Amino acid sequence: MRPLLFALTAREGLAGPLAEVIGAELGHVEIRRFPDEETYFRYVSSPKGRQVIVLCSLDRPDEKYLPLVFAAATARDLGARSVGLVCPYLAYMRQDRRFRPGEAITSAHFARMLSGEFDWLVTVDPHLHRRRSLSEIYAIPAVALHAGRLIGKWVGASMPSPLLVGPDIESEQWVSAVAKVAEAPYAVLRKVRQGDRDVRISIPDLSRWPDRTPVLVDDIVSTGRTMIETTRLLIDAGMRPPVCVAVHGIFAGSSYAELLEAGASRTVSTNTITHQSNAIDVSDLLAGGVRLMFAELDASRPLSPGDTNETEGDSR
Repeated sequence: MRPLLFALTAREGLAGPLAEVIGAELGHVEIRRFPDEETYFRYVSSPKGRQVIVLCSLDRPDEKYLPLVFAAATARDLGARSVGLVCPYLAYMRQDRRFRPGEAITSAHFARMLSGEFDWLVTVDPHLHRRRSLSEIYAIPAVALHAGRLIGKWVGASMPSPLLVGPDIESEQWVSAVAKVAEAPYAVLRKVRQGDRDVRISIPDLSRWPDRTPVLVDDIVSTGRTMIETTRLLIDAGMRPPVCVAVHGIFAGSSYAELLEAGASRTVSTNTITHQSNAIDVSDLLAGGVRLMFAELDASRPLSPGDTNETEGDSR
């Protein structure tokens, strides 16, 4: 029997393409709010006896979390064989230590909560800043897929003479890999973040590449302050208007418009989060992660806690 895939929100544009690639049936749910703001949840398509996949990208996560929990718990109550989460953008990964006394380490707390609801997790480029893998905090099998190869292919096919630019020294390994696929040079900025919206950026000497178009690449664009400031600095330095590329385009508030107003010639993102900037499709990449999880299930071996696979490129 084919897997049953449920998109938790109408904005999950990946639902149709992903279901087609993995041969899943698209299921339907009814979710609404009562007048007192409590959530009503109902499976229109029965999950009984099925391998259930819940698709939910966790941008703006707080409003999505309870419906996500109800989806997993109700699928089990109704007899689903397994319940997995395809989460193209995984939230609550930044707060991975206590920076000030009394702070919640939300990445670990959130991981425990999701691990208690789902059998497995597939995501794309989680913000593993001080962690080596998801298995350090997730107690379920978790696949961390990487969109670098897809971005490199897009840059190589779309830009005649690019210069890849990374936002900070920590991005060098990732940006260099993207540049290799795109067959282009790269440079790395120096960034000091002094607050959520206060970023100081130092640009290296780029005079070696006067005729190249800068392509700013980052994993997450939330407020966009880094890209906005870098775009202005590059233009002031005499470079061509840059193209800005993000794996996860959150674009909080008016940041997308501000980025274009700052002088970016184009802003591009993958479709991990549905947005008008989406130009790089990750459905095949996600399908590879789902197939890996199903291979473990089909092998009839128990899903062991911490059994994490890190997968690169466009898995097919």
